[in-house]
Amino acid sequence: MALDQQQQLTTETEVETHPLVVRMHPVIDLTDDQFFEFCQINRDLRIERTAKGELLIMPPTGSGTGGRNFELAVQFGSWVKKDGTGKGFDSSTGFTLRNGATVSPDISWVSLERWNALTEEQQEQFAPIAPDFVIELRSKSDRLRDLQDKMQQYIDNGVRLGWLLDRQNRRVYIYRPSLPVERLDSPETVSGDPELPGFVLKLEEIW
Repeated sequence: MALDQQQQLTTETEVETHPLVVRMHPVIDLTDDQFFEFCQINRDLRIERTAKGELLIMPPTGSGTGGRNFELAVQFGSWVKKDGTGKGFDSSTGFTLRNGATVSPDISWVSLERWNALTEEQQEQFAPIAPDFVIELRSKSDRLRDLQDKMQQYIDNGVRLGWLLDRQNRRVYIYRPSLPVERLDSPETVSGDPELPGFVLKLEEIW
């Protein structure tokens, strides 16, 4: 293979990476407040926590994935402002699920009724609430199985609608409670109805 072809392949192919797993139990069990403070003093790291108390140090996304995440935020943010019934959040936002895991979906949304029921202190930390809606965008370095497990965890803990966007295979996996996972192959759009009335994500810029 010619050198320029090798360089092109290296540029187009990301190496599969996995989160660094830091196992704490039974030596240390961080409280929710302690975990929040730990994340605050390590702001440059993307950190999640599993239901078992393990800390997941996430690798940063590539520039291409970051650009697609921005496109997701622009499209969804426009609908959130127009709809006015909930709050949208980006990938830097942590939520504590009822199984004890703290997660940061790429995009999430919580109805105003549920959000406003939280105290100000709860809102300012990792809110103890499952979003109503989440999106996860698979990067080239993500294992599909890991993201599918994460999506199922969302649904098991109260999320009403979840989308997993697998751009490598141009597929969308749609998750809802008590329903089989729906798979769309090479869709041009995906609709949030009925949970998100009127929201249609255009996938041209995502693929």
